[in-house]
Amino acid sequence: MSANGDTEPAAVGVKLGSTRTVVVSEGTGDGAVPEQVVQTLTCLATYEDALTGSERVLYGEDAAREYPDRVQYMLRSGLPEDDDRAELTKRFFSALIEEEGIPEHSGVVYAIPTIDNDAGLDNLAAVIEESGIGSEFVRSYPESLCGAIPAIGDGLEAINDIFVSINLGSTNLEACAYRRGEQLSPFATGAVTGNEVDRHIVNNVEEETQRRVNIDRQTAREYKETHADFVDFDPFTDVIQQPGGGSHEFTIEWAVMDAVDEYLDDVVDEVANRFLAELANDYVRLYRQVLDRPIVLTGGMACIPGLVDEFEERLSEELDREIEATAPEEPSLAAASGAQRIAERLVETN
Repeated sequence: MSANGDTEPAAVGVKLGSTRTVVVSEGTGDGAVPEQVVQTLTCLATYEDALTGSERVLYGEDAAREYPDRVQYMLRSGLPEDDDRAELTKRFFSALIEEEGIPEHSGVVYAIPTIDNDAGLDNLAAVIEESGIGSEFVRSYPESLCGAIPAIGDGLEAINDIFVSINLGSTNLEACAYRRGEQLSPFATGAVTGNEVDRHIVNNVEEETQRRVNIDRQTAREYKETHADFVDFDPFTDVIQQPGGGSHEFTIEWAVMDAVDEYLDDVVDEVANRFLAELANDYVRLYRQVLDRPIVLTGGMACIPGLVDEFEERLSEELDREIEATAPEEPSLAAASGAQRIAERLVETN
């Protein structure tokens, strides 16, 4: 309870991602709404109610599974860039928080990507602010900072630390040095992304099966998330239905890991020769300090088993010095979890 006897607002962290959206809520102080973590695909489909004729909205995995012919992924570039995308994102997010019961009486912190797109960032802010949650406050913090928070301590130790955070996202590779919460040399590129890995897997599967199998990008993403493994990859089989009837079973031996391996080489190249080079040029003393600290990897690609150790080894070789890397226990949830911790602190101090 607050000092005036009212129920304290829930602290809510949000990450609206191009592939998945995550909402972490501590719940209300009286226990009426329990702590919860919501994770779903960032997509929606509309359909006509068979009884009333009204338009209904279906979102997330249900939309992707039941309406693959017209499901819409509204944040393919990482932000709602125009009015149409912003409106779709509002419908998606409003449907999600209503169905999941995210409390209106809340303080909300949401993670934002490091993208030079003021219109898209303004649209994202409007999506959150007009959603019906965040009656106490709505604030934003960099995704690479939010994602690093669960990797550095049990609280907000990252805010008072000096470190480098690298977000391995679907639509961007982001990197930034932080000095007690201050962003230094923020870097982002759309040339090395999880989405590009999916595209390469599509092409590799076609080549490996001698053009007998064509998969879509959603299937490629599922292959990556299910089978990619730098530690213990095993070839796997799948079955497709052929036009005119029948099925075709095929085995994937290299298509997935070749794409992921190439991606990691590109990440190391961008980090070593662009981001860290710029950081050294702008903040040479800080550059030396942060390389003595673990580099934090966040984002969906950091979920691949063994990727953190491989990154550490390859970056060490590229820089010709020992580098340590780490990641939060659940990289795909880290940005929303970190945002929720910030929201919790802000609720306490408001």
